[in-house]
Amino acid sequence: MKKYVFLFFVAAMALMQSGFSQVVLSSQSVKIDYSKPKEYRLGGVTVEGVTNLDQNALVLLTGLKIGETIQIPGDAITSAVKKLWKQGLFSDVQIVVDRAQGKDIFLVIILAEQPRLSRFTFKGAKKGDVDDLREKIDLHKEKIVTKSLAVTTKNKIKNFYVDKGFIKADVDIHVINDSVVPNHVMMVIDVNRGKKVKINDIIIEGNTAFSDAKVRRQMKETKVTPVFKPFDEFPAFVFNVVKYAATLQSVKLKDYLAEWAEPRMRLNFFKQSKYLIENFDGDKDKIIAKYNDKGYRDASIVSDSLYYINDHQLNLVVNVEEGDRYYFRNVKWVGNSKYSTQYLDSILNLKPGTPYSPSLLESKLFMNQNNTDITSIYMDDGYLFFQLDPVEVLVGNDSIDLEIRMREGTQARIKRIIVSGNTRTNDHVIIREIRTKPGQLFSRSDIIRTQRELAQLGYFDPEQLKVNPSPNPSDGTVDITYEVAERSSDQIELSGGWGGNMIVGNLGLTFNNFSTKNFFKKGSWSPLPSGDGQKLSIRGSTTGKQYQSLNFSFTEPWLGGKKPNAFSISTSYTLLSNGVTKFLTDTLDQFGEKVFSPTYQQMKIARFGLGLGKRLNWPDNYFQLYQELALENYQMNNYQAFTLTDGTANNMYYNLILTRSSVDAPIYARSGSSLTFNAQLTPPYSMFSSRDYSTLTLQEKFKWTEYYKWKFTSAWYTSLVGDLVLYTKAGFGFLGQYNKQVGVAPFERFYLGGSGLTGFSLDGREIIALRGYDDQSVSPSTGGTMITKYTAELRYPVSLNPSATIFGLAFAEAGNTWNSFKGFDPFALKRSAGVGIRVYLPMFGLLGLDWGYRFDDIPGRSGMQKSQVHFTIGANLGEL
Repeated sequence: MKKYVFLFFVAAMALMQSGFSQVVLSSQSVKIDYSKPKEYRLGGVTVEGVTNLDQNALVLLTGLKIGETIQIPGDAITSAVKKLWKQGLFSDVQIVVDRAQGKDIFLVIILAEQPRLSRFTFKGAKKGDVDDLREKIDLHKEKIVTKSLAVTTKNKIKNFYVDKGFIKADVDIHVINDSVVPNHVMMVIDVNRGKKVKINDIIIEGNTAFSDAKVRRQMKETKVTPVFKPFDEFPAFVFNVVKYAATLQSVKLKDYLAEWAEPRMRLNFFKQSKYLIENFDGDKDKIIAKYNDKGYRDASIVSDSLYYINDHQLNLVVNVEEGDRYYFRNVKWVGNSKYSTQYLDSILNLKPGTPYSPSLLESKLFMNQNNTDITSIYMDDGYLFFQLDPVEVLVGNDSIDLEIRMREGTQARIKRIIVSGNTRTNDHVIIREIRTKPGQLFSRSDIIRTQRELAQLGYFDPEQLKVNPSPNPSDGTVDITYEVAERSSDQIELSGGWGGNMIVGNLGLTFNNFSTKNFFKKGSWSPLPSGDGQKLSIRGSTTGKQYQSLNFSFTEPWLGGKKPNAFSISTSYTLLSNGVTKFLTDTLDQFGEKVFSPTYQQMKIARFGLGLGKRLNWPDNYFQLYQELALENYQMNNYQAFTLTDGTANNMYYNLILTRSSVDAPIYARSGSSLTFNAQLTPPYSMFSSRDYSTLTLQEKFKWTEYYKWKFTSAWYTSLVGDLVLYTKAGFGFLGQYNKQVGVAPFERFYLGGSGLTGFSLDGREIIALRGYDDQSVSPSTGGTMITKYTAELRYPVSLNPSATIFGLAFAEAGNTWNSFKGFDPFALKRSAGVGIRVYLPMFGLLGLDWGYRFDDIPGRSGMQKSQVHFTIGANLGEL
């Protein structure tokens, strides 16, 4: 009985505190009878006790209106008090009667303002932490200080330190009246962050199906502290492995490897070891997801706990209850008419006895990456309104029967294609790349392919490409909107390089979305006519007198505008000399012409080429064929730096490039592959001549140069975890001869080593990078006729912003060149490894910086450094 009386008293006091203690409707002149509410007309309201707030605004806030009829006591007064309390501006609110005149009553609102903040300081916190904390707690002068503010601030500071691993951090906030500024307070924030607490061990209990190590590997965010020095222990590890292997003790070797590897697999050197409740909870969910995925559908974590082993280390204990393992048994299809049950069973491929796995079932039913699931098969055939629902109809002791209920619906046809977001690129450039056409059946795979094609154009940000289908169930059609976000694809190259013992300056302009149609159109130059997807490139290089080069190329990707046949035209002119005076001074020949200086050396190279590219539909529609016919003319005058010193040489060739590319994005690709076969051929002139080529001079042999050249490259992009991508590439090249008496052509050779950016290229040579080595050092001075190169890169993005795409990489690569089949050895390679960074700026293209370390020596180059830094421009380090 006493307990109920006490509770009643507490409730009554609380009611009075929240209501009547703040609504004092009495004064010396007016007595209020609370048992008999009486109606009055509100004659006026005044406010007392405020200095920083507008009194009229406060009256309006209460909802009390002069002239209205109110009851005293009554709800209007109570509501007014609540509205004032709700603002959080006051420490006390009272409404009292000032006076009554007939039926009019006059009220006074008496307020006590909350104190305001004059300043705040930190004690015990490091300067670096203070700068970060000021942004988080959002305290500023004149902010109203309440108990709630103090609690919120304390929690924010504590969470800040907990996120850093200081889970024992203690925060005290002292609010002190400011004696200088009335009704203001100072806030002193006392911080004791303590020691950083790290996870010493994660103990797994109750597990039998999976080892402790396998369970712990699911915990991606919760990691233990490294308890050993890996590099110090590595020699001993190698010694033991060699010892067991040499004595053929395979069982002991296996046990030793398992014992040595298990604790190390728990480490994550890229994440700090700290205990965060939200991360730990998320990792527990991942453990259960792993169990569920292996058939343990009833698995659960029955308990978890932590205990401290000292003031800076703790252990986590996770107790798992695995339950029984379940298997798929019978699968029944309901509602299918388009495809037979046998066909759907073959796609699903869940045979009785397969361990029950929700993720496996989902990948078989709903839109996997390879488009080999049930939903994709229907949606690629127009069934946009297709739905399915897998239901567990029977769960036995260890088996599950499924019933997959389907609603096929009707086939949907595409009604309209809408393009939005393009501000520079013309609609027809986008529409011609779109694989979904009005009137066709809806196809999910065509939409995915269209996204790839639009991304490959390079005009739009791949991260912001969106496709929005708008179904119209009433008429069985669908509208598809492709939403793009323009980005600049034009590039300016301003660079320098070192080649031929010269510093070479380069200036290049590339316009990737040019428009010749708008060339003479008024107002289209902003700064250049654009929007039709044409490519215009102008590039110049020079060292002054010694080297001058000018290149021009133009590509129309849709010749005629109806088919994706790319037409290209290119021309270039190059002049090389030794830089001395060309003519003898004050000396003329018998005809009165100037006489060449005997020390002057010069080579002129002129080139012209026509190319035609075509997309193929066989073997599949990822293939492209490019063909080019080109003529190069070389004129040498005493040019000692080249195989031919005098005379004229012509290099007329046919170039065929067959490529297959399924790469998903041009800058930071995550999936796909690229295969390229290149054949470059000249006519076999010597086969149609009766001349004895063994007696001819070099000038006569190579007046019309003959050779054949084959190249094959392959590259793969594999997404490992999230945005972490493995890029691998292999390349082979061979330059051959038709006639041994003619010999191998002096042109089109392979030069390997360095960054692949050497300033200039002449005589058709291919300059290919091998980081960690000097430029062109892994080749004979005259270049190689055979080459092989392998590359592996692990890439991770720092920023995928289209205005500045940045990713880091770690690489390992190997390659070599040879001058004959006899010396060819695909395993005698020069190896290197290192790290680098790539930065894509729309204006300048892809820029790179690499540090490479070489593992092998080059004969004749004893002074080469062991490691080098390389600067690169462009995505490909050489063509191979």
